[in-house]
Amino acid sequence: MSTKSSSSNSTDLILFLVFIISGLAVLTPIVATDHIVGTKHGWNPGQNYTLWVNNHTFYVGDLISFRYQKNQCNVFEVNQTGYDNCTLDSAVGNWSSGKDFIPLNQAKRYYFICGNGKCYNGTKVSVLVHLLPSPPKVVVSAHNSSLDAAVLVVPQQGFRALAVSLAMLCFGLGWA
Repeated sequence: MSTKSSSSNSTDLILFLVFIISGLAVLTPIVATDHIVGTKHGWNPGQNYTLWVNNHTFYVGDLISFRYQKNQCNVFEVNQTGYDNCTLDSAVGNWSSGKDFIPLNQAKRYYFICGNGKCYNGTKVSVLVHLLPSPPKVVVSAHNSSLDAAVLVVPQQGFRALAVSLAMLCFGLGWA
């Protein structure tokens, strides 16, 4: 193999790796969180759901899950008036499976109550859903006009996942 061909292959490999790393850094996987209301206590009267909410941050795309015995409770999404007064007049959704997964698709305040009268005993929860934070910025800067000198700055937070992905890619393609 000639030196020129080897140098060309190295440049192609570097360009390909910069492209892959940049793409992986920008397209960091976003994993939705499933917030189980009441955690191990579930959706039952006598729980302090305000305290539970204060220990969670909700983002668009997350799920809120309600776990309960289906013959004893249910879940209704209502407006603030329905929440404050424990009424179903404003219900925009209802669930009754006993293991309900509700997507939080909008940045807004959601109100959920139990419609079997247990709302009066505190079986209600209100959550504020936030927009997703902006993704980390990736900076590619060249020290000179040569692409061999390109430097990729990757945020430390996702570096381990990025390194593992890159290693899997390299070993999977037989480069290493």
